[in-house]
Amino acid sequence: MKTLISAIITASIIFLGCSSTDSPQTNLDLETIQDSTQIAYTITGLDGPEAVRYDAEQDVYFISNFTGGGNDQDSTGFITKADSEGNILELRFMKGTEENPLHAPRGMFIVNETLWAADVLGVHGFNKNTGEQTDFVDFTEFEIGFLNDVSADDDGVLYVTDTGVPRVYKVEEGSATVFLDSLEYAPNGITLNPENSDFILAPWGGAQTFHAFNADGEINEFATLEGGYFDGIEFIDSNLFSASQQDSSIRIFNEDTEKILIKTTGRPADIGINTKLNHIAVPYIALDRVDIWKLSE
Repeated sequence: MKTLISAIITASIIFLGCSSTDSPQTNLDLETIQDSTQIAYTITGLDGPEAVRYDAEQDVYFISNFTGGGNDQDSTGFITKADSEGNILELRFMKGTEENPLHAPRGMFIVNETLWAADVLGVHGFNKNTGEQTDFVDFTEFEIGFLNDVSADDDGVLYVTDTGVPRVYKVEEGSATVFLDSLEYAPNGITLNPENSDFILAPWGGAQTFHAFNADGEINEFATLEGGYFDGIEFIDSNLFSASQQDSSIRIFNEDTEKILIKTTGRPADIGINTKLNHIAVPYIALDRVDIWKLSE
């Protein structure tokens, strides 16, 4: 009976999190540019936090620590586990293995019980409950530029951006292949559009046009946003939130508006969404801190 109830609750969360509507959720405050009074919690004591991923099942945040950053193979990277109120539960919850250590982990995505994290040489898989490394997909057969962010489709197939080459890789059944190559822009953040199952790519550098691609590799322009040097992107319903490092802001885009929603206290990296409370977790690499902002009234 307990297993059945748990399955029903999990299914409800997935359904709510993936639903799409023509208008924003009624409890989202999208009308005003928010300031620091809207910060619900702050997580400190980190080491170059690059990305945040929320796990609704455990009600926790996972935070990838960039440490020295770059592509140095220094084995110093780790992933922190924190609760939804910003308390660190375990600073070095995920560390990799001696054979495949974490160097400078970046974007993350959860598929079932596995948290996948992009790193210098490939993509690590961790048991999200125990922190144990269970998988490693080696990318060294490719001319790696800068592996950056990870997302997945409904079947658990991973897509990984390479901002340095620039290209997008596909990871299926533990093997990586080049999916999109020689792009005209450097892809940074990647996320799944809940309305049509296309993936959206955020451009790094001076580019401002976001592109979408489908499972067949067809690419189209999605939207052009103000700002620049875009990092993490996430949806809540039909609202796309993007981290713009050019003007230190979180921008919102939907069919009715495109504007700054939050003026952040530093250069925002790969954001995460608390899907239960509509909180947005914003990591700042240079500040060793994550701010969790309220999007709901």
